[in-house]
Amino acid sequence: MASGRIIFLNGTSSSGKSSIARELLDILDDGVFFHLAIDNFNAMRSKRELGAEELDAALRRTRMGFHRSIAAMAEAGNDVVVDHVLSEPWRLLDCLTVLRPEDVLFVGVHCPPDELARRELARGDRPQGLAAHQYDLVHGHGDYDLECDTSVASPRECAQQIKGFLPHRPSPTAFTRLRRRRLTDNREPPTT
Repeated sequence: MASGRIIFLNGTSSSGKSSIARELLDILDDGVFFHLAIDNFNAMRSKRELGAEELDAALRRTRMGFHRSIAAMAEAGNDVVVDHVLSEPWRLLDCLTVLRPEDVLFVGVHCPPDELARRELARGDRPQGLAAHQYDLVHGHGDYDLECDTSVASPRECAQQIKGFLPHRPSPTAFTRLRRRRLTDNREPPTT
């Protein structure tokens, strides 16, 4: 069985990833795609109050489980659109470890800080300043297969751009390049 394709949308909160993902599900016509979003995984957690340390541990496990769910769906032959915020370096490293890099089209979803702040305020379901806090972190790795800016292109236009690019994924992919750089750089030195 062939592995499924992974369209991995990475951007700050309120950058437009979910809107692009919905559009992709509407226009992609060469397979069956599933939208896997980190927000949906977070929403599945029980509503019991957790202390800061317990919450941090639960969130880390949630993200690790999310990454492995993406891998499992793709390994079973499903095509997946991923909606994620790689705001901590370990998240990218974990994805580079568990996802087949040649299956991933890595898409940077950009939006200027002033527009992100406006969207956060309009949404009302995100802490003010969350996107600004994430802004430099999510794109810090500096390598994508494709990038889009939701302040100048609609979610539909971004989805059309991704759809057009999908059959022409580069080789090596951004995930392959990042895996070579990041996983090699983060290996422990051999013990003698």
